[in-house]
Amino acid sequence: GWDKHSYGYHGDDGHSFCSSGTGQPYGPTFTTGDVIGCCVNLINNTCFYTKNGHSLGKFLFLPSQSNLYPTVGLQTPGEIVDANFGQQPFVFDIEDYMREWRAKIQSTIKRFPIGDRLGEWQAMLQNMVSSYLVHHGYCSTATAFARVTDTTIQEEQTSIKNRQRIQKLVLAGRVGEAIEATQQLYPGLLEHNPNLLFMLKCRQFVEMVNGTDSEVRCFSARSPRSQDSYPGSPSLSPRHGSSNSHVHSTGADSPTCSNGVMSTKSKQSHSKYPTLSSSSSSSSSSSPSSVNYSESNSTDSTKSQQHSSTSNQETSDSEMEMEAEHYPNGVLENSSTRIMNGTYKHEEILQTDESSMEDSCPQRQLCGGNHAATERMIQFGRELQMLSEQLCREYGKNTMHKKMLQDAFSLLAYSDPWNCPVGQQLDPIQREPVCAALNSAILESQNLPKQPPLMLALGQASECLRLMARVGLGSCSFARVDDYLH
Repeated sequence: GWDKHSYGYHGDDGHSFCSSGTGQPYGPTFTTGDVIGCCVNLINNTCFYTKNGHSLGKFLFLPSQSNLYPTVGLQTPGEIVDANFGQQPFVFDIEDYMREWRAKIQSTIKRFPIGDRLGEWQAMLQNMVSSYLVHHGYCSTATAFARVTDTTIQEEQTSIKNRQRIQKLVLAGRVGEAIEATQQLYPGLLEHNPNLLFMLKCRQFVEMVNGTDSEVRCFSARSPRSQDSYPGSPSLSPRHGSSNSHVHSTGADSPTCSNGVMSTKSKQSHSKYPTLSSSSSSSSSSSPSSVNYSESNSTDSTKSQQHSSTSNQETSDSEMEMEAEHYPNGVLENSSTRIMNGTYKHEEILQTDESSMEDSCPQRQLCGGNHAATERMIQFGRELQMLSEQLCREYGKNTMHKKMLQDAFSLLAYSDPWNCPVGQQLDPIQREPVCAALNSAILESQNLPKQPPLMLALGQASECLRLMARVGLGSCSFARVDDYLH
């Protein structure tokens, strides 16, 4: 405390010293056996001392910009001190002191003055919530919210449902179908986004290894449901009405197993990149049929629907509903409670043997254990390599493409890809970044924000807190964005 920019509490006289040889009365003296603590508060730039767990109450004011470090001064030869920097519990209740300041900071945030702009802010928040619901495809919820808050939805419901359908396919591991649906609904999108196309193709190869992509599932009537089910698929919100709406794939002439989806003769997508599609067609019993996506107010979306014998319902003998699945909203990823935005029913494309639900599968197999599917996967891998080489010639080397390709191909080097150093690729959660990238590209192609304003606001708030920490504003430690997300 005698030196410049130093502060101290002396035990011989109980005085405090602030960069001066002249001390001020501060507290009691201390001696052998006493525990003296020093607490530095970076929020108000003060420090205080404690003795045997009790705060001495008086504060020393510190300069706002100073790099402080602890020191201990000894006068008597042979003196020994034990220092505790947190490796053991402090005698002083530092946790209670932190709770006190956390409450102060949060109270300051809650009392932030709004003034006469309450209505303006309320409308802005409602628009942010509405755009978030639309971005993630919660069509019915967005419609109901817009009706209650008198907000306007910029995107048409048909477009929202189309994006929702594509997202659900990606999150279910049926990337080939998602690619073809994107090419049919948004022609030219993938051709003008080669990086996105390559990402989708690499993910499709991973799903072929996993046995979930229809490119390999169509070779077998039995599909590994344990590898297919995914609790993060977006759910269709229930309609507020008695009639059900169906979104059909366009073009339904002579379906074959091509790229894992309905391949039609009447509509073909043209691309300058190598076509990664199946070279052999499958029989009608295992061939994909058109998909009918319907919304229902029913809460039981896991039971099989009894089909009538009408002509528009006879497209396939193997249609069944997919399981209702929860979709995380992208903010509370670690939350133990998942909120499902309604329920949905929709026809599964491929035939599923009901007995497979009861069979126990002790070990998963490559491409579902089907030899023809494995051959198709290898052929697809060669075509993927050709696509990589073509993109390299046209746009130059891309280290990200190289890594994605190497990681995907590395799965084939192990007898059990699910339990190997690169096996995390097969985790269903890895589908989410691909799904988000595709959804953003679709929105951007329609001149809509590729990121919802709500997420941008949260990102800006988090970045502001990081900036506050870098410049030494201690209050940011008690202002976490997650504390206000419920």
